[in-house]
Amino acid sequence: MKLVLASTSPYRRELLARLGIAFEVAAPDVDETPLPGESPDETAQRLSVLKAQAVARQYPDALIIGSDQVALLEGVQLGKPGTHEKAVAQLRSMRGKALEFHTALTLFNARTGNLQTTNVPVRLVMRNYTDAQIENYLRRDQPYNCCGSARSESLGIALIARFETEDPNALIGLPLIKLTEMLAREGLDVLG
Repeated sequence: MKLVLASTSPYRRELLARLGIAFEVAAPDVDETPLPGESPDETAQRLSVLKAQAVARQYPDALIIGSDQVALLEGVQLGKPGTHEKAVAQLRSMRGKALEFHTALTLFNARTGNLQTTNVPVRLVMRNYTDAQIENYLRRDQPYNCCGSARSESLGIALIARFETEDPNALIGLPLIKLTEMLAREGLDVLG
């Protein structure tokens, strides 16, 4: 069966490539606005399912991977900053604090309709960095398309004091440990 990643994220594409299996990429056309009263993990879960199902229309005989991530700081959802100014504001608000990242993962077998979904939480504690360090970091890494404005897979790791999770890949956006389990249940052994 064909494997399709329902995401245009270069970070998810890079993570999936680590498994050494062939896959295609398709852009899901999904409104990512949280619903009123929806918790961050519910938002991430719903969007990961919607993304996989949206791409399944183009690939009716494929295994579709959907994923979404929502960050939460003191009860407020954080998204991708998009601009330098918003990234500065996000990083200032996160300084010395703990955040929760909810990374949802869905594997949808478009042929059989079988849907597997899970959420891999990450608790992240940020260092007490300075405004100058924020500016230096943003100038060098430019993480404007990253939820929470800090790329842990590159220089953003210097802003992080520690994190707790069952899968460090979840922080980057695609929980590979859970994904390999899901793929195996669909008959795709990445080590086979």
